[in-house]
Amino acid sequence: MRRKTPTVIWDKDRKLRPDSMWRGVHRTAVCEAALEPTPGAHRLLFPVDDRLLAEADPLALAKRPRDLALGYVGNQYDRDEHFDRFFAPAAARFDHLVGGKWTKTSRWPHVRFLGRLPFPAVHAVYGRSLATVLMLPERYAAVGQMTQRIFEAVLAGCLPLAPADIRHVDRFVPAELIVRSGQEVFERLSSLQRIAGTQQHADLIAACLDRLDLFRLSRQVVALEAVLDTAVNPVAAERGAA
Repeated sequence: MRRKTPTVIWDKDRKLRPDSMWRGVHRTAVCEAALEPTPGAHRLLFPVDDRLLAEADPLALAKRPRDLALGYVGNQYDRDEHFDRFFAPAAARFDHLVGGKWTKTSRWPHVRFLGRLPFPAVHAVYGRSLATVLMLPERYAAVGQMTQRIFEAVLAGCLPLAPADIRHVDRFVPAELIVRSGQEVFERLSSLQRIAGTQQHADLIAACLDRLDLFRLSRQVVALEAVLDTAVNPVAAERGAA
């Protein structure tokens, strides 16, 4: 009976090897939260609540007082390269905070690490921050897999600066927020400080909110239902694809 149970594996951390036996098991579908999933896998992105997107007010978010230029909440795991290149240099020049599990930090004595934070405090950090940097492990960046950090930041009005080496980066943020070096992070933050609270600032937040449509919960429900149909009736799915 177990062999007949349809199964969906959501490999959110991209740890399932391309040659894993699970990718070939009958009535089993593998999903990945990437724009370019492994061949044979299905796209199922991290979801953001439709209601939160509908309620977000770009102008009100732009008008909110922000005492930090830069904020980030997330764990260290495999993010040192992006942190070194993009976040740490800017942190030497701007007021900032970093929350999350960071256990090896001696190489950045100038960075203010807060340690782990309860979820309400995550929103509070982003609500105080003008911008953040979307730092990804290389295995995420290479396939266009964005984490939930983008929702947490944008819904609090914190603009996400995105490294250019993230695949399909222009689908996540507008061109004005794509960065290629620590110097560009500095330049963007300086520019954002000049427009903070203006209509131009609100327009940038609106552009970021528009890009969250890709992750909308209602879209992911439709995608998951299609994957379940494939797992329940793989023969019919193969015929439909032919």
